[in-house]
Amino acid sequence: MSLRVRCTALLGLALLAAGPLPAQVPVPSPPALGSRGYILVDYLSGQVLAARNENERLPPASITKLMTAYVVFNALRAGQIKLSDQVPVSEKAWRTPGSRMFIEVNTRVGVEDLLQGMIVQSGNDASVALAEYVAGTESVFAELMNQHAQRLGMLNTHYQNATGLPAENHYTTAADIARLARAIVHDFPEYYRWYSQREFTYNGITQKNRNTLLWRDPSVDGMKTGMTDAAGYCLVSSAERDGMRLIAVVLGAKSASARADDSQALLNYGFRFFETRLMYPAGDAVAETRVWKGDPERTGLGVHEDVYVTIPRGSYAQVRAELDLPEQLVAPISPEQSIGRLRVNLADRTLAEAQLFALNEVDLGSFWQQARDSVLLWFE
Repeated sequence: MSLRVRCTALLGLALLAAGPLPAQVPVPSPPALGSRGYILVDYLSGQVLAARNENERLPPASITKLMTAYVVFNALRAGQIKLSDQVPVSEKAWRTPGSRMFIEVNTRVGVEDLLQGMIVQSGNDASVALAEYVAGTESVFAELMNQHAQRLGMLNTHYQNATGLPAENHYTTAADIARLARAIVHDFPEYYRWYSQREFTYNGITQKNRNTLLWRDPSVDGMKTGMTDAAGYCLVSSAERDGMRLIAVVLGAKSASARADDSQALLNYGFRFFETRLMYPAGDAVAETRVWKGDPERTGLGVHEDVYVTIPRGSYAQVRAELDLPEQLVAPISPEQSIGRLRVNLADRTLAEAQLFALNEVDLGSFWQQARDSVLLWFE
């Protein structure tokens, strides 16, 4: 991998996940699937490896419960609720139709049990009970869901309930779901383990996880199924092989077996033909530059977040990195001050961009040093 420096005006650019990659090493087309919409993304880089109708607004069915869980996880982290809390079961929660955990009205159920009942058993009753406990009513909870969706950049998503039962103006997209799935894995690894749980028993009733890939593929460790007449059969799956994690979202398949087959085909395609590389770890020096009038006179430049790229297998030697830096960098410099950008390219395609920061504080140097550099800058 080579590195070249180009001096330009400063631009504030965040880490970017681009679209499908140019194939420097031959990569076949993604598998032809019968699902209405789908997307395959790399977890670490956010790179899209395959997609169709990924931005079409579709009913999500019980995939909705990914956001329900995300809101509850945030409430747990904020200390608003605890896993040991005993939640009162309302008549509304008890009467909620569809898949059930079989909680009973006017009883109390622990938050931890309700989460597993929702995640593993896809219990609509558990979803409503959690929503009411966190926000008072399901409708207010739906407002929280939409606020989190906006914060995560899920701009083509709107929730009306915590269950995914059919409702007007309740929709999302495959791309937005992938964004949410990445957030769950990243933000809440301590709770993500429940998505790999194959069965859960409550009230003497054992129900199996409907994600059949948990039995078929040992690399799959989540995440969620969904099905209604309007949505068809849906599946979000997450798998990790040799340190590379992929997330596949399949919406509107014709059967439970079709959603599993389509998801498996996407995961196999991604793992077979692509690889993910850590290009620049956060805090490591990408380059070093002169700081005029500064003490010290030089500083390392790095990124605040790890920079990953996903590329066709065998094409790493063709990856190129480019730095855009100001022509002159003058002290004082703060580690929080963006002073340039890093761009990682493959052929004519930008794979990732990230802001560059000084790795250490650079104060003004001595009076003599400032005077000397002032003179030298006239000749630069």
